Order: sequence, then structure tokens, then C-alpha cells
Amino acid sequence: MEDHSESLKKKVLSLPYEPGVYIMLDARGEVIYVGKAKKLKNRVSQYFQDSQNHTAKTRKLVSQIADFDFIVAASEYEALMLECSLIKRHMPKYNILLKDDKGFHYIRVDMRERYPRLSFDRATKEDGARWFGPYYTRHAAKSAVEAIEEALRLPTCSKKFPRDIGKERPCLNYHMGRCLAPCAGYLSEEEYRELMEQAVAVLEGRYEAVAGQLEREMQEAAEELRFERAARLRDERNAILQLGVRQNVIAGRFADTDAFGFYGGARSAVVVLRYVDGALMDKETELLAPSVEDSPEEILDAFLPRYYAGRGALPRSILLPFDVESREALERMLSEQAGRRVEIAVPQRGTRAELVRLASRNAREEAERVATRADRGTRVLKLFASAIGFEKPPERIEAFDVSNLAGSDVVASMTVHTGARPDKAAYRRFRIKGFEGQDDYAAMHEVITRRFTHLSEGDERFLPAPDLLLIDGGEEHARVAQQAENALGYDVPVLGMVKDGRHRTRALVTPDGREIALAHDSQLFGFVGRIQEETHRFAIEYNRQLRRRRIYGSELDKIEGVGKSRRTALLKQFGSMKKISSASVEELEKAVPRRVAEAVYAHFHTEHDSNGGEQDENNIG
Repeated sequence: MEDHSESLKKKVLSLPYEPGVYIMLDARGEVIYVGKAKKLKNRVSQYFQDSQNHTAKTRKLVSQIADFDFIVAASEYEALMLECSLIKRHMPKYNILLKDDKGFHYIRVDMRERYPRLSFDRATKEDGARWFGPYYTRHAAKSAVEAIEEALRLPTCSKKFPRDIGKERPCLNYHMGRCLAPCAGYLSEEEYRELMEQAVAVLEGRYEAVAGQLEREMQEAAEELRFERAARLRDERNAILQLGVRQNVIAGRFADTDAFGFYGGARSAVVVLRYVDGALMDKETELLAPSVEDSPEEILDAFLPRYYAGRGALPRSILLPFDVESREALERMLSEQAGRRVEIAVPQRGTRAELVRLASRNAREEAERVATRADRGTRVLKLFASAIGFEKPPERIEAFDVSNLAGSDVVASMTVHTGARPDKAAYRRFRIKGFEGQDDYAAMHEVITRRFTHLSEGDERFLPAPDLLLIDGGEEHARVAQQAENALGYDVPVLGMVKDGRHRTRALVTPDGREIALAHDSQLFGFVGRIQEETHRFAIEYNRQLRRRRIYGSELDKIEGVGKSRRTALLKQFGSMKKISSASVEELEKAVPRRVAEAVYAHFHTEHDSNGGEQDENNIG
């Protein structure tokens, strides 16, 4: 564990807050533990926290974990079923050692009884009752029973029926809507049996049939104006649908089915969920290098033949998230290889489509878990280069913005992005000196001229040369920037960043007015938008800083003994006029001599000016 702890902790951070199953592996890649979780990230992270809170057996398990895998499930109930399936398949030793209830467990119901109840036992018996399972642990069987009892609002108490009917008032479960209270006679024997028949159907996996029956009964009750019964049937139908319609793990009709999921982002991933004899038995993941040129359909079309090449056992059905060009040919090839028909389908609705959506969710989680910031940057730069017509992605992007307040304190910012990431050490800012007043075009011309003058003079602070200039503004701003650099002999491509009515970057524009739309691609939209926002932030920040200096400086300049150097020292020590004005003499003395500290203190604490410092701070905005 010590050799792998840091990498495992980092891997845990990428887990989703969704239900699923986690599979612990040892150094040989063997499954040593399978568990389920309501939220994967929370549960798995507990294994790699302070071991003092672990039992001795858990510490031993953790010490042997070299890696782990996970499968996202559609619900907690599905995670439970999948946990049972994987434990039966792998027989992990720690699932046995860490549980007191070893062996298989079964759910029992005897429909010959007047009031049958659900129970569970470790072994089936020839007693005429119905038995369902096996479940690998007592906990799994118990959880399945509790889920059905909750959905159908069956009694969970120890009362015996019909013996105890009418002896007591209904308990709290009835008042909380969790039980229909047959103990108080609120549910007839016939109605109780109907519920138990529905419970049996659920255990057999016939969720849709039960929901359909409840729907019909609900409509009949409503037509007969029995609204209370109709409402109860509606709630039961909804609970059954929620419990069962997504339980793909145990849907027998999906025996020998491979469900494919695809996700294309910074990293592309293909996930195959393999169903054997109706149970989800395995998840296979293939991570692919990012590809800007190839569509998802082309990627999956190329992947499928390689995936099934040389496989001895082939599924009866292959479910895809979208159609591929060679589907018919591949179906024929695999059918000949298997000696029977292999169906390749693209389900659009129903539970088969749910299987594909679940596989795609797993593909997304796998891809996003392993995608690094560099991966995301590489992909977005390739998309960006393709959109603006570059043969290769720009290495260094410089963005410029001008900021002023009513024509005063005119400044400009230069931000730098290298490899799609901000390079803050290379940021530069400019105070416009060539004119007074407000003229954004003249200010942009000046800052671009100064930037390339520094470059031509070999100023190391402005090296290397950019591959692309992004200018906050439209066509005219881009044209002015291009003219400024051309005058110094440079010809770096220039694009303006055009905002929409909501101040978001909607497009790029060339100096000759050709627009490049961004809204069609969220990654490009976000990438350019972040650059523009960062450049604007850096300009505004400098503008405000100059205003603070001017306002603060004018106030401190009134104090005898405070010159430029002492004003700077005070601002550096305290950071704001508000803090200077509220500081004691002893605190001020840390920045300036005692005599000056007393003068500063007196200035801000005379009766006629007691609020002066705070007023200045508030006027900054």
C-alpha cells in the first residue's frame, strides 16, 4: 500500500459522486474485494484515509490494494445486484474474510399462507415455498427485501397475521406512509395478496408488467371515483418503476449482450459492458488518443473489428450508441465467425437504450478521470487551430485589452497563454502615455507598438515573439493592432474578440472583417472566453490600482513628513487607506518613524476628519 498510496489517493479524487461498484485489485491484478457504494468517491476515499479508524482486517485489505476499478450503476439497487454478480464471479477473499455471514443467501416467500411474508435464509429447502437467489451475502438479500417492502409499503414488523389484526392501533410506519397497516384492518386479505404477488413478480424481474397492472387498476379506481385507492396505486406504480425499470443488471432478456458506450473529450473512451446469462459480468475500457479529425462514428467503426478480432466467444447482441458505416458488414462477419446470428443494434428507446446510456456514462467517467489538464489543452488548441485556419496550434498566444475610467488612468494589459494555459509570469501591463483622454484605438496602437519595440530591442521580458495576437474588440481594433506591428516589420496574425449583448465572446474577427463563429463549439467558446475575461480582469485590476494610488496618495500627501517613499511604505505595510486610517501609532511605526507615525495618526483621528480614510476607501468602487 505504501508504494501506491499517493497514486491511489489521486485516483480517488477523480471518482464520481454516483452509485456504483468498486473492485479492489492486488499487485498481481487479482480481485481481492468488491463493494458497492451510494456515492463512489465518498466510499472509496475512506479506505485511504487515517488507518487508525480501520479494523485490523480492513488495514490488512488496504495494505494489499495496488489498484482499483469501478463501474457506475444506474441506481443503488443496481449497484447491489452488480456487487452480488461480481462477488459470485471473482470470489474475492476479503469479501469472505471481512463478513461474518459467509455463503449464499436466498429470499423465501410461501404464497400458500394467508398472509405471506418475505424472508431470507442461507439455503433453499424443499418446503413448497418460492425461493429467489442466490445472493452472495445476507446483507444483499436483506437489502433486496427492504427495497421491495419499501416500494410496496408492506409491513416490516414482527406481527403475525391474521392473529394480530385489530389488536393495536397502527404504528408510526403507517403515519409516515411506509406501511398500509394490515394490522389495523386497513388492508384486506385480498389486497394484501395482490401486493405479495407483485413482490414475487419484482423478484422475478417483471417490473414493467407489475407497473402496467398497477396503471390499469389506478385508472379503474379513478373512474369509480375511489381517489384514495387510485392515489395509493399511483404511488406504488411509481415506486416499482423507480425500483425496477432501470435494473439492467438482472434483466434476463439481455443474456449474452455487449453494450458499448463512447465518450469523446480531451480523451476519448470506449466502454463495453458485458452481460452474460442476464448478469453484468464485466466492464472493459479502451482509452483512445484525442482526435480532432475523426468523428465519433469513425472512431467506433474502426474500433469494433479490432475489438472482436480473434475472440472465441461472441455475444448474441451488440448495442451501439450510434450507427457506424460498416455495421451490416460487421454483423455478417461476426455471425459467420460465431456460426449463428450476431445482432448489431442502435436502440433509440426502452431498456436496451438504457444499457447503452449506462455504458456511455461509464465511458465519460473513465475518460474524464484520466484526462489531464495537458490533454484538455492539447485538444482545445487543435480545435482552435483548425477553426482559425492554422496548420498547427499556436504555442504562444498574447491577448490585449485597454481599460480606463472616463478617460483617466488609461492602461492596457497583455496576458500570455502558452500551451492553452495562462503564463502569469509573462503577463505585462502598460500605462498609456502618448495622449490624454479616451481613445481606445490610439491606446491599442500605442501598446502594440511598445510591445513589439521591446521585442525588436531584445528585451528578455518580452521574449519570445507571439504566434497569435488576440485583441479585445472588433474589426477596427484588430486592424489598428495589425498596422502597429506591421510598422515595425512584424506580421503576427491578429484576431479581434467580439462580445455579444451579454458581454460574452461570441466570435473572432480578422482585420478585414471576416468573422469566425465560436458558439457552435462549447470548448472553443469557453477557451477564448476565458482568455478575454482574464485579459480584461488584468487590465481592470491595474486601472483600479492606479486610481487607488492617486486617491490614497493625495490624502497621504496632506500629511507633513510623508513623501513618496513613506507613502509607498505605508501602503505596502497596510494595503489600504482604511487600514492605515484605523492603525495605532505603534502599528504605523512599523512602516515609518515615530514622528511621522504620530502625524499620520493625528491626521486620521482629528474630530473634523475622523471618517476621511474610510470615505476614500469607499469611493474607490
